[in-house]
Amino acid sequence: MVFYPSFTAMKPMTEILLSFSSRTLPILDTAISLDRYVPIDLSTTNDALDHFAVTDPDDCQAYIDRVLRTGNGQVAFGGYLERRNIYADKVGFKDSGASPRNIHLGVDFWAPAGTEVLVPLAGRVHSFQNNTTIGDYGPTIVLEHELEGIRFCSLYGHLSVASLDELYIGKEFGQNQVLATLGTSDINVHYAPHLHFQLILDMEGKKGDYPGVCTHEMLDFYCKNCPDPNFLLKL
Repeated sequence: MVFYPSFTAMKPMTEILLSFSSRTLPILDTAISLDRYVPIDLSTTNDALDHFAVTDPDDCQAYIDRVLRTGNGQVAFGGYLERRNIYADKVGFKDSGASPRNIHLGVDFWAPAGTEVLVPLAGRVHSFQNNTTIGDYGPTIVLEHELEGIRFCSLYGHLSVASLDELYIGKEFGQNQVLATLGTSDINVHYAPHLHFQLILDMEGKKGDYPGVCTHEMLDFYCKNCPDPNFLLKL
């Protein structure tokens, strides 16, 4: 039986992630120097986005490219608990009578389609599937890990379809091993190419999918169940 920690384990889980490594862990192609990762702000408070239609993948990519040029970067990253407008045009992110799902629960890494995705922490395949609804993840892989007796999962979304080839439940991946490649906008269901990386303590029975965006009302639950991936990556 798989055991996932209760929320009372959140504090030690944070400490475990922080203490796993003192150095930054790569999550994309190791040929990309870590000093070429630059932060990006896609929040509703970023006035620079007023001139870009971020719900459109091409216009969003134009803003990403501007950030990369300004910062001399190859990868733009960020977004944990960021409130965004990027989902405003997508079905399923606004329920009648409820606030919109617009708070991001992972870290995004915006990079060209085809970029290799690495495993920052050794694990085995928990589940995988192609989530094809517009605004979803597209091809998605979930890995299961164990650190100091606590099991948890990591989710990798917006991958290429070929990334799901030859996968099977329980397949093991070592640290820094290539897991997948990033998908194009048509495959990742209407986003500029990027990796969505999320940590999840309790998958709640879900397989190959887990919410990556939440409402304000559910934020307390999800920020406890989905700790900041940067505790592990240390970017």
